Amino acid sequence: MINKEITKEVKKSKKAAPEKKKILFVGSEVLPFAATGGLGEVLGSLPKALAARGDYDVRVMMPYYSDIGEQYRNSAKYLCNYNVGLSWRNLYCGLFELKQDNVTYYFIDNEYYFHRDGLYGFYDDGERYAFFCKAVMDSFYFIDFMPDIIHANDWQTALIPIYNNSKYHYDIKLIFTIHNIEYQGQYDLKILPTVFDLPPEAGAYVEYEGCINLVKGAIETSDCVTTVSESYAKELEDPAFAHGLQDMIKKNNWKTRGILNGIDAEGYDPATDTAIAHNFTSTDFSGKVQDKLELQRLAGLREDAGVPVIAIISRLVAHKGLDLITKAMENIVRNCEVQLVVLGKGDRKYEDYFIWLQNQYNGKVSAMITYNKDLSRKVYAGADMFLMPSKAEPCGLSQMIACRYGTVPIVRETGGLRDSIVDCSYGEGNGFTFADYNPDDMANAIYRAIDLYYNNPEGWDKLRKYISTIDFSWAKSADKYDEMYSWLLGR
Repeated sequence: MINKEITKEVKKSKKAAPEKKKILFVGSEVLPFAATGGLGEVLGSLPKALAARGDYDVRVMMPYYSDIGEQYRNSAKYLCNYNVGLSWRNLYCGLFELKQDNVTYYFIDNEYYFHRDGLYGFYDDGERYAFFCKAVMDSFYFIDFMPDIIHANDWQTALIPIYNNSKYHYDIKLIFTIHNIEYQGQYDLKILPTVFDLPPEAGAYVEYEGCINLVKGAIETSDCVTTVSESYAKELEDPAFAHGLQDMIKKNNWKTRGILNGIDAEGYDPATDTAIAHNFTSTDFSGKVQDKLELQRLAGLREDAGVPVIAIISRLVAHKGLDLITKAMENIVRNCEVQLVVLGKGDRKYEDYFIWLQNQYNGKVSAMITYNKDLSRKVYAGADMFLMPSKAEPCGLSQMIACRYGTVPIVRETGGLRDSIVDCSYGEGNGFTFADYNPDDMANAIYRAIDLYYNNPEGWDKLRKYISTIDFSWAKSADKYDEMYSWLLGR
């Protein structure tokens, strides 16, 4: 009798165990497999952070690009293949699987669409990602997995909620995250049925200002819209930031929220980073001094541990604040005992400017017109200050990474920069900020940082050690995503 009662209690306890929430992330890039920027960083970190909680079954889908490294291709397991209908086309789709960090990754294969040199910038990108989205929606039978939530990201996956609304009608929740609203997936309305395989009635969702706008359609058809910082969510109601979609954002602000991105705190750890010459911790910065001398040697700067090094790691384009820098930086370099390291590629006029500046101020300026991840870590570790004067910045990860390496951010108060960096000039803070988008205000913030460096070395040392301890990890952001997912599922 007692054994029967115990058995009943065990069965009850098993039934009481909460079922894991099933979530599928869909994106056009995911680290460490293939990525070009912040989107790949997010989809490489957030799924892992959620999986670590233990109450999620987390899966991720991305295209099987030829850019994906051999080590991952050799580890990926072939599951099956199936045909995907896209208007008049009947297309091969291969499905591969790889499990790591408690996350299941799926790769959608089609050699014609994805075996190319690079991820984006092709004439048929609309068709490529339409195929990808249809392949994702057709895959659930083959992977024996029906998610509770599909979390789509940026215009390349905007068709996921649109397809569900117009064709599939799965009983799932749809989230769409805007990482950068500048890219919206805009096309001629004439190709609605032929390229995107959408019925005429879908035009009510995707049509905007006389053309197809996939991001607009995703905003309309998703259950929840997120952005990558609270400030950016508010800024998107302003025409200056929304690139024409401000009315759509305002109309749907009841389901829009901003959640600040995090960084991979283990991957960006100066105590263990193998890319830097000398590791250091928040309590012992002696290694950072050596990294600074190493950076100066590498960059062709005069070796002097006492001179502050300002770093810029960025795409060299106007909206990253490069027009402010070109107006103010020469005066700063000429008038101050300071050094400048620039790492990045972009518009030719900005590349040429930094090469000119390097030639004018040999030993004080280094223009490294390239992008290399290991090299960027050497710059983060060796620099004293990090300049990021963006005109618009949905979230930004560089300012958080700089903090992790004890490199003091100098940023403009916009988007995620405003949400993550607080000016320290008048009390507690973790960097130097300016509000108005003009070169004089940016220069003033730089001068304030240089002044603290030279005139209050104790205060500078305290500041850089403090910022290296700030928790910018995905664990905090994952808590907010968990709250949102639970709200959507009514749990």
